[in-house]
Amino acid sequence: MSARIFENTHIVLVATTHPGNIGAAARAMKTMGMPSLRLVRPKIFPSAEVTARAAGAGDILSRARVVESLSAAVEDCGLILAATARTRGLAWPEMTPAQGVTRIIAAAAAGAQVAMVFGNERSGLSNDELESCQGAIRIPTAGDYSSLNLAAAVQVICYELRKQVCDGTTAAVEPEAPPATGAQLELLYQHLEQCLMDIGFYDPAKPMLLMRRLKRLFNRAQLDANEYNILRGILAAAQHSARGAGRLPGDSQTTGEPL
Repeated sequence: MSARIFENTHIVLVATTHPGNIGAAARAMKTMGMPSLRLVRPKIFPSAEVTARAAGAGDILSRARVVESLSAAVEDCGLILAATARTRGLAWPEMTPAQGVTRIIAAAAAGAQVAMVFGNERSGLSNDELESCQGAIRIPTAGDYSSLNLAAAVQVICYELRKQVCDGTTAAVEPEAPPATGAQLELLYQHLEQCLMDIGFYDPAKPMLLMRRLKRLFNRAQLDANEYNILRGILAAAQHSARGAGRLPGDSQTTGEPL
């Protein structure tokens, strides 16, 4: 069971600028038995400095998956959590490392792919990137100096994960249906935005954080695949009704995949 948890949990580094931080993060992962690294638009990778700082974790680097967007990195993941130190104008659901890791273990043990996302060394994750995540983990630090080195932040989360797995403090609960994946949630949000425009509820020229608030709501709900399909069906029915009332052109198309 512990092997399954580690294999199903992926460390995702977004737009890393310093190659040494990638190597140091791989080393932190290796010491805690975490095998899977995903890199989003790394500025420099691979490089001799990455390998040197990895200090024996070359196997993690050789398996690392490199992609161009965060959505591509998490498209197969049913749980996506972010590490953040910045206070946001619109607060995202936050938790401690212990609370976040408890969720990670439960999801990974039940068979879901899980992403733990870390942002750029200088500015962290953007608001748009955070919207792709279902919650944020904040590592408690001294109030006047909250900036952790990227690899140190990775080490804290990986240590907490290994600690809880070894302690056996978290029991896996088999879900009724698999969680909605990152790719499915992205399609849901596209469909929702289009539907709200079609029924006259949402004006993209005056967004007033509406879509960000709705994403926060659905991320907090932790939708499973059945709930995802129900919501897509409701949105399609709303668009069909609006079309029948003459609010939509007859050839209007819904956004996203067919149900």
